[in-house]
Amino acid sequence: VQLQASGGGLVQAGGSLRLSCAASGRTFSDYEMGWFRQAPGKEREFVAAIRWSGGSTLYADSVKGRFTSSRDNAKNTVYLQMNSLKPEDTAVYYCAAGKLWSRYERHYDYWGQGTLVTVSS
Repeated sequence: VQLQASGGGLVQAGGSLRLSCAASGRTFSDYEMGWFRQAPGKEREFVAAIRWSGGSTLYADSVKGRFTSSRDNAKNTVYLQMNSLKPEDTAVYYCAAGKLWSRYERHYDYWGQGTLVTVSS
């Protein structure tokens, strides 16, 4: 599976962005999808995960209630809607695909290149 993340940019605190992750190469609906992020000087961390059906999601406590993940299997695309953004959300955001619906990096086999989100105060 090849993954291409997009939609990052510069936004003021309190604003919104929607990230997209387009998949190609294999049957997209066979995979659970995850979002992770890595802030400058920090380790990569879990953000959200969505089941292949789109029916179930997991979120990190730090983004719960502000971020929403969804997917469109017909378009081979997963989304991360980010609202009420905070400066601490500044990071490179990565999408990932794997066979387990999980918050752990080791369960994902394929990774996108990342898209930078910068939230100014």
